[in-house]
Amino acid sequence: MDVTRRRLLSFVPATALLTAVRPAPAAQAAVPDHLMTDNPSQLLANAIAIYAGTPESNARPEVAAKIAAMDSTARTWLSALDRAGAGELFAGLPLGTSDPNLSASYQHLYEIALAYRRPGPASDLQGNEQVRTRIADKLSWLHDNYYGDQSKGYYGNWFTWEIGISTYVSKTLALINAPTGLITRYVTSMDAYLRNGKNGDVDLDSRFHTGANLVDITANRVLQGALLNDDARLRKALQDQFTVFATVDPYNLQHGVTDGYYVDGSFVQHASVAYTGSYGKALLSRVVQTIKVLAGTEYAQSDDLVGVVQGWVEHGFAPLIFEGWMMEIVKGRAVSRTATGYDDVAVVVEAIVDLADYATGADAARLKAFAKFTARPTINVNGFASPVSIGRFADLKADASIVPADLNPAASTTAFNAMDRTVHRRPGYAFALARNSERISKYEYMSGENLMPWFQGDGAHYLYLSGEDQTRSFGVDYFTSVSPYALGGVTAPVETRKTIPELYGKQYYDNPALDFTPSSESQNTYVYFPTGTNVHSGGATLDAYGAVGWVQSDDFAYASRAELPSDFVVYQNASATKSWFLLDDEIVVLAAGVGDANRAVTTTLDTRIAAAGDAVSVTGMRRNGGKWSGAGAVDPRWLRYTNGTASVGYHFLQPAALTVDLQTVTRSRRLIRATNPDTAVTKQVFGLTYTQAAGSTRSLAYTLVPNATESAMRSYAHGRIVLLANTVEMQAIQHLGLRLTGVNTFARGAHNLPGLTIDGPASLLMRRQTGGAVSVAMSDPTTKRDSITVNLWAQYLRAAAPVPGVQVTRTVTGTRLTFTTRHTYGKSLAIKLLPGW
Repeated sequence: MDVTRRRLLSFVPATALLTAVRPAPAAQAAVPDHLMTDNPSQLLANAIAIYAGTPESNARPEVAAKIAAMDSTARTWLSALDRAGAGELFAGLPLGTSDPNLSASYQHLYEIALAYRRPGPASDLQGNEQVRTRIADKLSWLHDNYYGDQSKGYYGNWFTWEIGISTYVSKTLALINAPTGLITRYVTSMDAYLRNGKNGDVDLDSRFHTGANLVDITANRVLQGALLNDDARLRKALQDQFTVFATVDPYNLQHGVTDGYYVDGSFVQHASVAYTGSYGKALLSRVVQTIKVLAGTEYAQSDDLVGVVQGWVEHGFAPLIFEGWMMEIVKGRAVSRTATGYDDVAVVVEAIVDLADYATGADAARLKAFAKFTARPTINVNGFASPVSIGRFADLKADASIVPADLNPAASTTAFNAMDRTVHRRPGYAFALARNSERISKYEYMSGENLMPWFQGDGAHYLYLSGEDQTRSFGVDYFTSVSPYALGGVTAPVETRKTIPELYGKQYYDNPALDFTPSSESQNTYVYFPTGTNVHSGGATLDAYGAVGWVQSDDFAYASRAELPSDFVVYQNASATKSWFLLDDEIVVLAAGVGDANRAVTTTLDTRIAAAGDAVSVTGMRRNGGKWSGAGAVDPRWLRYTNGTASVGYHFLQPAALTVDLQTVTRSRRLIRATNPDTAVTKQVFGLTYTQAAGSTRSLAYTLVPNATESAMRSYAHGRIVLLANTVEMQAIQHLGLRLTGVNTFARGAHNLPGLTIDGPASLLMRRQTGGAVSVAMSDPTTKRDSITVNLWAQYLRAAAPVPGVQVTRTVTGTRLTFTTRHTYGKSLAIKLLPGW
C-alpha cells in the first residue's frame, strides 16, 4: 500500500467521498428498474451471508464448531423463552428499568434467528417457520411493551438505544425476512431513538456521531435501507459513513471532529482517547463488513477506499500488534476486560482476511502474508463474526504459496504523536509507551470499567518479550495484581484514591443542575477521560531510533477545581519531566524535577508479574562492586530480573537508593471492572521503585535492557551510554557505540551541548556516520512551534539532498539547520548532511 493512496482522502472533502458510490438519481443517467430493485436484495443476501454463512462455507469442517455453537446458543435462549416470568422475555432478564437487559433480549432473538436462517447441515431449527413466527411475535411484544413508547425508553446508556438495540434488530429483521409492517414499525422507532442525531438521521456535527459510533449507526441504516428498499436512505447512510475514511487534519477539523485516523497512524475516539485496540478495531471490522455488504451492487466502494483501509492496517494496527497481541496502550477502558490482547487481534485478523479479497496484486499478497504471520496457532476462529471468514482463513493457512511476513520492519520506532503513544521494536522485544497532554486523555474510565485508571497514561510502559504468553505478563491480570500507583514507568504521589463508585455511590458523578449526567460533556471532560494540562508530549524518530519527551501534569479536572462543585473530588499529580531514548539493546529513561511539595512520591522503574509457582530471581551488582540478590533496599550499578527464559536488565546512570520488591498478591478481577467475574488472581509481582520524601526533588537515570544476560549487564560498566544532561530544561544522552546523540529540550531559549545548540522546546536525534556524514531528525513535541533552529558549531556541512521543511545555512561559526515545524503535529523532519559546502 503506497503512502500516496493511503493519504488520498486527506485531501478530499467529505462531500467528494460520494465518488465511491454512484451519484444520486437526479444527477445520473436513468438506471434500469431491475437494478434499483435487485440491489437491496443483493445487499440483504450479502449481509445474511456475513452473519449466517453460505451453503459452501457452512459445509466446511473448519466451520462446524461455529455452526454447532450457533445452534446450541439458540436452543439455550429458546429454553429461556419458555421459562420467562412476568416482565421478562427471557428468564433472568427482567425488563422495564435495565437497558442492558433489554439489549440482551434483542441480542438473544438475533442469536435464535441465526440458527433459523443459517444454511448448511440440517437441524430442526433451520427454516423452522414456528421459530421464525416466534421471533417475529417476540419482536412485536418487545416493541409494544418496552421499546415503541419513546417517552418510556432511553434510560441508561445512550449507546443501547442509538446503536446496540438497532444493530440486533436490523440484523434480526433481515434474517427472518420480516413482514413489511414490522420492519416499518421498528425503523420508525429506531429513527426516533436517534436523539443525538437530527430529524431521525445522522448529524455529523454531533459528538456522538463520530468514528466507530458513526460507522455502527450508518451500517445499521444501510441494512435498514435495504430492508425498506429505500435508495435515498442507503445513499445518505453511505455518504455519512464514508466521512470516516478521511484522514483527520487537526488544523482543519471537519465538523469539529477529532475522532478517526491521523496521518501518523494514530486513532482517536471519544475526542481524546488513544483507542486503536478497541473502538479502532470495531471500526475496522464494521467498515470491512460494509465493503462485503456492498459487493456486487451499484453501491460498491472504489478500490481507493479499500486502499485506505489497508493503510490503517499497515500503519495504524501493525505496529501495535506484537506476536499476535494487541498492546495495552491503545485500549482505553477495555484494558480491564477479561478478553485478551489475542482476542483483540483475532478481530483484526478476520478483517484483514476479508479485506484481502477486495485488494489486488501485491496489496492483497501483503495482507494475506500479514494475516498468516499475525494469527497465533491458538487463535479462536469461532470468535470470527462470519462463517465465511473462517473458511477464507482456513484457505489462507493451507496455501503454501503465502509465506508469513510481518508488516513491521524487524527494527522500528513508530511515533504515534497524534495520540501520545510510541512503539519501539527490535528482534526479541517491543516497548510501548503511553503519555498524555492537553490533546490526549490521561486514561479512560466509564460504566464501571477500568475503575482505577489514574496513571495509565502517565508514562506507563509495557515491555513485551518474544516467545512469551502475554496473558501471563499483561492483560487483565496485570492491572488486577499490580497496584494502580505502581505501573511500570509511573511517578505517583503516595496517597490512596477512591474509585468513582466509591466516591459517588454510582458509576458516574450525578449533578444534573451542573450538567453532570451520563455521557454529558461535563462527565466526559472531568470524569470519564480527562486530558492532561501539559503541552509537551512527543518526540523524534531517526531511522529505527527514537527520542520521546514528556512533562507530567495534573489532569484537567484538578486544574478546573475552582469551577467545579464542592463535592466533586479531584486529585493532584506529582511533578516530573521525563525522556525515553529508544535504541537497539536498551531503552534509556531520564527523569528530572521529580517530587511534590506536600506528599511523598514513588517512581516505579519497572513492574512485572509472574505466576505464583514461577522461579523468579533478582540479581545484580551494588554500586560499590559487591554482588546483590533478593529483595530490599539497594544502590545498584545494575540489576537483572529473570523468570525462566525471560529476563530484563536495569543499568543505572546515576546513584539511586532503590527498593526491590517481590511479593505474592491475590486480588479479584472485579477490583478493576464491576462486571468482571469475581475471579481471584494470584501473581508474583516484581517492583523496582524509588521513593522520596515530601518536599524533595530528585532525578533518575537508568536503562531498561530487554532479554539481558549477566555479561551484557556487566558491559555497561565500560560507559557505552553517556549521560549528557538531566534537568527539567534539558535531558540528553550519547550512545558511544551507535555514535548517536538524543536530546529533549523543554524550555524556551538556547540549550547548549558540546558542539550543539537547540533553540527552545524540541526533540532531536543526531547520528554520525563513517566518512563524516551526519543524520539529524527533529520534531516539535508541543505541536505549537512554527520553526526550530539547531546550530552545529565548527561543523561545516551541506545537505546530501534537499528536504522539504529543512533549511541548511552555512554560518561563520558552523552550520545552522532550520526546521519548519508549523502544522506538522509532532512529525519528525530528518536530513542527511555531508562534510564540506
